[in-house]
Amino acid sequence: MSATSTSSPKVNGKNALIFVLLTVVINSIGFGIMIPVLPDLLKELTGLANNEAAIHGGWLTFVFAVMQFICMPIVGALSDRYGRRPIMLLSLFGLSIDYFIMGFAPTIAFLYLGRIIAGAFGATFSTANAYIADISPPETRAQNFGLVGAAFGIGFMLGPVLGGFIGDAYGPRAPFIAAGIISMINVIYGFIFLPETLAPENRRPFKWSRANPFGSLKSLGRIKGVKGLIFVMFALAVAHTVYPSTYAFSTIEGLGWDAGDVGWSLGAFGLASIIVQGGLIRVIIPKIGLFWAGVMGMVSASIAYTGMGLAQAGWVIYAMGPFAAFAGLYNPALNNMMSTRVGKDEQGELQGAIGAAQGLALMIGPLMMTNVFERFADKTAPPYVPGAPFLLAGGLAALSLLIYVLVTNEDDRRARVSDVVEPGID
Repeated sequence: MSATSTSSPKVNGKNALIFVLLTVVINSIGFGIMIPVLPDLLKELTGLANNEAAIHGGWLTFVFAVMQFICMPIVGALSDRYGRRPIMLLSLFGLSIDYFIMGFAPTIAFLYLGRIIAGAFGATFSTANAYIADISPPETRAQNFGLVGAAFGIGFMLGPVLGGFIGDAYGPRAPFIAAGIISMINVIYGFIFLPETLAPENRRPFKWSRANPFGSLKSLGRIKGVKGLIFVMFALAVAHTVYPSTYAFSTIEGLGWDAGDVGWSLGAFGLASIIVQGGLIRVIIPKIGLFWAGVMGMVSASIAYTGMGLAQAGWVIYAMGPFAAFAGLYNPALNNMMSTRVGKDEQGELQGAIGAAQGLALMIGPLMMTNVFERFADKTAPPYVPGAPFLLAGGLAALSLLIYVLVTNEDDRRARVSDVVEPGID
């Protein structure tokens, strides 16, 4: 039976898209709001210096990533079995609990508890991408994946600005409490308005043999090119961990910024991301094709990371903003290249496998980045290079581009979005 012959879920695709994008916006506000103040909260709870407190930031992300690595394939498989809506709502509820725990944490141990909960339920964006795959035909899927990125950009533009402002005015705990409130509102909103998009006939039985990172990769490995592209996404995700793990620490250390400066700069990045992923991507990808959009994104990422790593003044960080925004091209391009290789009943499993790869990246990346920062931000042990983690990320982005070229073929390079055909379902 072909994918085009199956019934579509009885929801308006446009309305479902709007609901998902609003959910991503609200959730990313909650995520971004805490970034500018996390260093201050860690220093308050541990009494450590800036470069030493960054190590706890890396371990917090590691704990979150371990839970994601284990749970994301399970969540993806559950969404293929029971539908997207209940899984999305459960995920959002878990994240809201995490923010409240972190906001009221009396000791550092409570921050770790919150991250465990968030990692176990952190399927928001993978489920959102499965939503997009459900409601988008192949020729518009990359653009709609880009809209998810733009929605994240909107929230990420507002979140750090709010976090920096609230943190400066009310202390480092207040943004976490605000994030919890925003996320709980999101749960209520989703419960009332979020539709189901996976039709019953497109669901498949839940199997533990496939609901784990190794089983899902083995299952998807039969599909040509998928494993190689997932590995590229993994390497890029390792590089991207430099933002949540060391951006605030690095700019505070190297440029003398405060939480407000960090928030405003991330807000500017979010605005640039909105312009690229919400608008330009709909022109760029149909014009140059998925493969070259991926190339453009990876080259831009390498330039952005390297520029930030070498920055000696704040304006350089802002100058790298457009490159950081164009880096957002690689994610929808890679996502679409993979999602069009699998059937409708495997979209959740694919997003779960991608989520597991990103979870593994979150296990490795933050520990790597924060340890590099601790070493090179120590003024007593030259060389003193607070931007060293970003230089490492730039190298990883360049390596990802090389691997990407090796795992794709001439057909991928020639293909345009209009050439993509939905696969059949076994």
